[in-house]
Amino acid sequence: MTLKSFVLIGNDQTPQEVEVDATHNLEALKVNVADIFKIADHSGVSFQTEREGILNNLDEINNATPPVGILIDGHGVREPPGPKGLPIVGSYYEVYPDHLGNHQRLFEQYGPVVKTTDFGRTIYYTNDPSVAAVCFAEGGYWAKIINSDHPLFGVKDELAGVFLSDSNTEAWTQVHKYLAPALTPKAVRHYTPQMQETAEKAFVVFDELDRREEAWNVYQYMFKIGSTAIGKLALNMDLHHFDSVDAPLHRLVTLIGESLELNKKISTYGDWYAHLPFGDAVHLRENMAEVEGIVQDTVNNIRKDGSIEDLPISDSAIQASCIVDHLSRAVDSKGDKLPKKYITHATTVAVGAGFVTTASLLSWCIFCFVTFEDTQERFLQELVDYGVTDRTVWTPDLANSLPFLDKFIKETQRLHNPSYQPGRTALTDNILPGGYKIPADAVMIIALHHLHNNPALWDNPHEFNPDRWDTEKVQKRHKNTYTPFAAGPRMCIGFNFALQEARVILCELIYRYQFSRVDDDPIQYDPSFQLIRPMNLFVKARKRTEWPRKSEKVKAGEERG
Repeated sequence: MTLKSFVLIGNDQTPQEVEVDATHNLEALKVNVADIFKIADHSGVSFQTEREGILNNLDEINNATPPVGILIDGHGVREPPGPKGLPIVGSYYEVYPDHLGNHQRLFEQYGPVVKTTDFGRTIYYTNDPSVAAVCFAEGGYWAKIINSDHPLFGVKDELAGVFLSDSNTEAWTQVHKYLAPALTPKAVRHYTPQMQETAEKAFVVFDELDRREEAWNVYQYMFKIGSTAIGKLALNMDLHHFDSVDAPLHRLVTLIGESLELNKKISTYGDWYAHLPFGDAVHLRENMAEVEGIVQDTVNNIRKDGSIEDLPISDSAIQASCIVDHLSRAVDSKGDKLPKKYITHATTVAVGAGFVTTASLLSWCIFCFVTFEDTQERFLQELVDYGVTDRTVWTPDLANSLPFLDKFIKETQRLHNPSYQPGRTALTDNILPGGYKIPADAVMIIALHHLHNNPALWDNPHEFNPDRWDTEKVQKRHKNTYTPFAAGPRMCIGFNFALQEARVILCELIYRYQFSRVDDDPIQYDPSFQLIRPMNLFVKARKRTEWPRKSEKVKAGEERG
């Protein structure tokens, strides 16, 4: 065993002595060096010196002239680049209001990790799957810590346990343990009839709009559908969104929508704006308090009946009437229940996070159906070929068996994912793949839209092509090139419910209606909202009177069977 002097190339650090054990291999040395120099992913580490060049094995390293230089993915250590910005506002006008288009421009100009500053708030962005993998994995270098630079800081809720609270806290551990079982595939099966019922409630309104020959704003009605489904799932509450064509939004839903708009505005203006004793910051806090009050009333009503029995977590998840009911009665293997202080907050987050993302996803799916030729007809043919009728009772098995629908939703989420900014925070100074040096407490946004549309990762990324998901290249891609629900321990725990809901509702809608767009105006997204949603998509939904016959291939297979 010998001591060798190592130094990060491109960095002013003093060289450090590292033990090089000849009985180990090069991989073990990389792990050791990465740990000493706080390199988040050891796999990209390589060694070289000015005299000997690249060093490929331990013998060459032992015989090399010190200090031995360390490269990460062939790069020296470097600060992430980005626009210099203006006094006070920083790079705000380099990004907003068109943050999707401008972030794409910044990635093209500066590379896969970009640094921006907005009113004193520093944010890093990446469209690199290797960087995303490190940040999502959390561990010793990164975690979800919602500090004042994080885009969710304005709505942070330390008692929520999921989505709006920090990692590695009692709240996260407790709430995740009890809430996650209610959103597993097995539990989602329990709620599938409610999803179908939600779609069928909307038929009355869409049929009436068809009779009137009226066009309607897709997001507004998908907002109603998504919130109706999550209202039933989380609170066992009928929001009455489809009592009539013009039925108003429930107060709870309105408040959550306003809160997401207010938080987006506050997060773009910096920490100082969030602490103002008036205006948007106060309005946001008032909204959140009212939402909590509405949910608390529901919690109290559900628990009024003292005869409701406690159940093991797994049983409660598939027998409870809703998430509140489940969280109130679920008992773990030690006989412990979720502390009451978490129930309202966890349910509130489940409601807010649940319906807005689904509403946006459904809207973008309808956009793709009416925009890209033959997709709607192809999906309808698939429904017919799989024996779907207007009397079909949907199950997860049936909804998950439709191959074109699966590819269609994946491609829609790749091009138009509702969520675009999951953030992770550096726990310590560290060096990311590519050699990017990131300071402690820095927030990295994994820019999902730009990751999913990165031309270095996807062929013809701006082309809508569901069949790309059958290709070998896509099937063997880096797993973090496509992360619509984020990844790692803090990925969206509701993804099973969201996808099942989207599948069932789309099946119901497309089988019953022929959708057509009423204009050719460019679709605008809402830059002042927390998620990506289409604002000006208007369609007509004509109730179908005829359907295609089963395809010849399917009929031939049935005859052979």
